[in-house]
Amino acid sequence: MGLIRAAVASARTTLADQWVEYFYCDSLSNDELLKKGEKTVSSGSNTKGSPNIITDGTGIAVNEGQGVLIVEDGKVVEFTMEPGRFTWNSSSEPSLFSGGFQGLKDSFKTFGKRFTMGGTPGKDQRVYFINLKEIFDNKFGTSTPMPYKDPTYRGIYIRYFGQYTIKIEDPIRFYTNVSGNVERVYLKSDLMQQGHAEFVNALDVAIAKCSDENYQYNDLPKKQIEIAKFMNDALDDDWKERRGVVISSVAIEKVTPDDESRARIEKIDDAIMMSDQRVAAGRLAEAQANAMEKAAENDAGAMQGFLGMGFAAQAGGMNTGNMFEGTNQQENSPFFENNPQHTASDAEPFIEPAQAPSNEWKCKKCGHMNSGKFCSECGDAKPDDGKWTCECGHENTGKFCGDCGKKKPE
Repeated sequence: MGLIRAAVASARTTLADQWVEYFYCDSLSNDELLKKGEKTVSSGSNTKGSPNIITDGTGIAVNEGQGVLIVEDGKVVEFTMEPGRFTWNSSSEPSLFSGGFQGLKDSFKTFGKRFTMGGTPGKDQRVYFINLKEIFDNKFGTSTPMPYKDPTYRGIYIRYFGQYTIKIEDPIRFYTNVSGNVERVYLKSDLMQQGHAEFVNALDVAIAKCSDENYQYNDLPKKQIEIAKFMNDALDDDWKERRGVVISSVAIEKVTPDDESRARIEKIDDAIMMSDQRVAAGRLAEAQANAMEKAAENDAGAMQGFLGMGFAAQAGGMNTGNMFEGTNQQENSPFFENNPQHTASDAEPFIEPAQAPSNEWKCKKCGHMNSGKFCSECGDAKPDDGKWTCECGHENTGKFCGDCGKKKPE
């Protein structure tokens, strides 16, 4: 017994006009993996036949994205994975239209049953429609952070979530080992009650393999093809060989480190950034500019602020001028590699600010160093150094102002 391709009739002819009985299944939803076909009987024909007996000459219509299994007494006796119209003939051998699905005929030899008798078929014959489309909307995510060995940040903890798709690759194995002789429909939720836990465990293995391949944690969303391959390798025995199901794609939508790992990553990123001499020089120049602004606003006077700034610069032992000069000599700097429109000669010379003049004086009485008009240690007045300030604001040492010519006041 087997399926025989039916001749394509006129577009105006319906299935009910061609066959006395036929099986047809509307499009299977994303939640329906296997559904029992229902016999449709045309008007005027025998309406008292058993629903689980396939009459010789019955038509079977297979839509795109579907496959059909003919089951007798719980055993697969015929299948087709090709769309089209077929006629059931109990006197022929199984035709086994595989539709390009690898390994189906081998599976049939293992799980199926060839019939050699003719005449009336067995006691229970059923038609099952299989969903061969990619099954979407399978969500996953980590409830707690999992460890990840990052090539840059070393041991960190990450959370991730996303979606994956599955596909029935071997319908005979799926029917034999998973769905069985269901009365109506086998749903995706029936499979994923157990399958989801197995998927998450296999995903942890796949993520670990990504770590072994030196993928940085924030590159994982870009490695969907590699992760899907790792997943199928990890699930090969449980899913493909036993259930006939494969992972089609894995889409990791977001990967986030936990709070402690994030703080560590930010510190390492800052250190990596500052290891570039040009970036470090720019950071130092920014700090010096801020220091100059704050020095000018110093409560003790701008001169005092600039004096402290000079001491800080000397304690640091580095200035931006020297650092920019060093960047001009770096021919292979990452900055220039990533910015080919810039060259080392583009760096403008940096003029270091002049040191603020010192107005400190030493107390003759106690020897304490001061900057105000009186000694902060003993209260003695600052000794007269012969300098005087004119009404115009100019500081002088002679008898007349060097700026406006006024005479030194008595």
